[in-house]
Amino acid sequence: MQTKIIAHRGASKYAPENTMDAFKIAYEMGAEGIETDVQLTKDHVPVLIHDENVKRTTNGTGLVNNYTFTEIKQLDAGAWFNQSFAGNTILSLEEFLQWFVHKPLYLNIELKNNKIEYKNLESIVYEMLEHFQLLNRSTISTFNPNSIKRMRRYRKHVEVAFLTSRRNRNLAQLTKDLGGNALHVKYRLLHANLVEQCHQKNMPIRVYTINKTVRMFNCYKYGCDGIFTDVPDKALHVRNLYTN
Repeated sequence: MQTKIIAHRGASKYAPENTMDAFKIAYEMGAEGIETDVQLTKDHVPVLIHDENVKRTTNGTGLVNNYTFTEIKQLDAGAWFNQSFAGNTILSLEEFLQWFVHKPLYLNIELKNNKIEYKNLESIVYEMLEHFQLLNRSTISTFNPNSIKRMRRYRKHVEVAFLTSRRNRNLAQLTKDLGGNALHVKYRLLHANLVEQCHQKNMPIRVYTINKTVRMFNCYKYGCDGIFTDVPDKALHVRNLYTN
């Protein structure tokens, strides 16, 4: 099994995160998957943005859920990174999937509901993936244990991943008990035994956010199912060195 290279918020070292430019660059670089973040606007439209507040990655201020979709589309989501990316807008999940659906890529959607419990976020995202017939090559992930529990009814149809940075002796079993069937961990939690525990339970394990060469080598050595990286071109190069 080869470790899959998943572009973290797109190729976010080279373009503003979670924008169409970041996703297109990642695809052109040869990334095998894309990771993105979903929150809900005031009128319940799922949009791609990492922070609950728009301030860091746009020219606006305030919480995502205080904006309607029409209002949030007026914000510039590119100029903060570099003026050459000015004009990028916050994408709706639907806009993104219209582009994604024809690409031979794996998709990870992180629900940003660990700070704000967006009502029905799980079902909204699930139904949109179902509409685009993407359930069989997608994972829905979250740090929120209650959200994992709510998605138990979906796990036969789509992979549900528990995201965590907290140490626990039995992370694989905890994930299973919550209702998840995949585990996504911060690099500092990674060790060979954890990978083995997950694989014994037929549970994929993926690691975030891997940008350094030595960490990439370790993930490949341990047989992780995927890594999330801001530099998919580098990750592919290092994997080629490792496999050769």
